[in-house]
Amino acid sequence: MVVSKLVKITSHEAENQLELSLRQAFEVLEPKLRPPFSLTIPNPQEYSQLNRAILYGVLSQPHLAKTHIKHLHAIVTDGYALFLSLLVNVVNELYSKLFDSAKNQLLWVTKEMIAVLGVGFDSLLVCLLRQIVGGDFSDWNLWLCFEMVNIFLDKWDCLLEEEPLVLTSALYSFLRLLADHCRLSSPDKLDSLKTMEIEFCVKMLREQFHLCLKVGRDLIRLLQDLAYVPKFRAIWKDLVLNPSEFSTARFCDISQLYRSRTSSRYFLLRITPEMETQLRFVLTHVKFGGQKRYQVWFAKKFLLLPERETLIVDIVRFICCAHHPSNEIIQSDIIPRWAVIGWLLKSCRKNYVEANVKLALFYDWLFFDERVDNIMNIEPAMLLMVCSIPRYIDMTHTLLEFLFLLVENYDVDHNDIIVKGVSSAFTILVQKGVVHSMNILTCCAALSPFLKDKLHRLLSGSNLGVSKESQTTHLRPCAISLSFPDISCLGTPTPSPER
Repeated sequence: MVVSKLVKITSHEAENQLELSLRQAFEVLEPKLRPPFSLTIPNPQEYSQLNRAILYGVLSQPHLAKTHIKHLHAIVTDGYALFLSLLVNVVNELYSKLFDSAKNQLLWVTKEMIAVLGVGFDSLLVCLLRQIVGGDFSDWNLWLCFEMVNIFLDKWDCLLEEEPLVLTSALYSFLRLLADHCRLSSPDKLDSLKTMEIEFCVKMLREQFHLCLKVGRDLIRLLQDLAYVPKFRAIWKDLVLNPSEFSTARFCDISQLYRSRTSSRYFLLRITPEMETQLRFVLTHVKFGGQKRYQVWFAKKFLLLPERETLIVDIVRFICCAHHPSNEIIQSDIIPRWAVIGWLLKSCRKNYVEANVKLALFYDWLFFDERVDNIMNIEPAMLLMVCSIPRYIDMTHTLLEFLFLLVENYDVDHNDIIVKGVSSAFTILVQKGVVHSMNILTCCAALSPFLKDKLHRLLSGSNLGVSKESQTTHLRPCAISLSFPDISCLGTPTPSPER
């Protein structure tokens, strides 16, 4: 077996075809990769092979990397498009298996590609952001996070001018990562990283808020987890009370963000390509009732460490908003999304994680507008509540309780928007046939009369009884965190539907 200088391969693993193609190109062309370089213009096939050979050389020969890059500059005819597409494939397919030296080289060549404004360097940055794993405090994961935030700060002017939207991807990623990093009990290890992450995010929010608006309503959800951080607390105050501080003519009120749906591309940012592949496989090919071994494997692979539990929030958001099965899948015996989410909810051990998972599940309900929103984003929560009756009625109870808790307390100054959003969500779910009628909940003998009464009033268009005391209160950091540590319904994980 040939030993790769690029990736770690165990004896039982098959060779990766991408790595093999790069290595074979390098082995064939290695004599031509040293000066003096040929002045002959390569044909398309030769050009493709040269790009592969040079990339392999850059990643596997750090001492010759500058020579290889000069060679690439000399032959490039496509604005580095092919080279960057190969880099993207390397990140997506090989990153976790790369030798440490190759990872270092990967970040080095990324900076080189930004410097020459290679075609597609923004896609490469997004792919690297996806490789930063939430809740992972290993040295190499924190190193990647540090390197990436450093790139976004160091190349700020260039990125702002050439590819400003990639800055919004970085904002989404680092806000989410900060929520994990700020909870770590041993801060010394993360001080410099957190400082840089906060610097970047605050710079975006204060200086480029018009770009931040493109993230949509999930920007608010992410900021909620950071409301206790002084610099973000100040931003919250301005969002609620002084929107003019952001010097953005289009922004007059926080409700504008509520009404703006977040694109699915942002939810992919916090799911690694490997996680995405496994989740899509389960939700596309695994039959309902036969998923347990896949769940066990997934949990051991991605959720085993206690700190990784926060990933469940990102996974639920991905399932709701970025994975929409076809009608053929929906009508088949493939495990439905709601069942996977039920399992994930049961996997939550920490109260604040469970609360944030439920918020991720219901978030689009709060501001639902059928002209803007997709019914598939709200379908899993409805089916999880309905399909848990009667065997797992505790799941139905805890979800409805949480939904009404959100309606009453999420933002009392915009309670009318939230009441309208949630009632619209229930209405459209019936109109589109996700459930035949709301009688399955309102007439359910096992459901709490208290919850049925609240549901009746919501569906009839009545206000849910927000107290006068809370009506005079603006969004508060203690409410924004949505951890609700004193709420009894969040005290223990709830049963999931049939696995």
